[in-house]
Amino acid sequence: MPLKKGSSQKTISANIGEMVGAYKEKGKIGTSKPKSKSAAVKQAAAIAYAKAGKARNKKDGGEVAPARVVKKKDGNRKVSIY
Repeated sequence: MPLKKGSSQKTISANIGEMVGAYKEKGKIGTSKPKSKSAAVKQAAAIAYAKAGKARNKKDGGEVAPARVVKKKDGNRKVSIY
């Protein structure tokens, strides 16, 4: 069954449960084959949050920790470190 649309925690949890159930039956999530149940749960969570638009990386528009500004040894230039 396709994943539900929405960004509420209830919808995200339902999508994670659906994907983990599919992993238990078929041994894979989509086309990938996680080695363990815990890896499958992590992957299902990542997919569900990305589908809801709440992913935690820049590419998917999620929040990323602000860059820290650190002085280099020569003291002339500043470098952003993520």
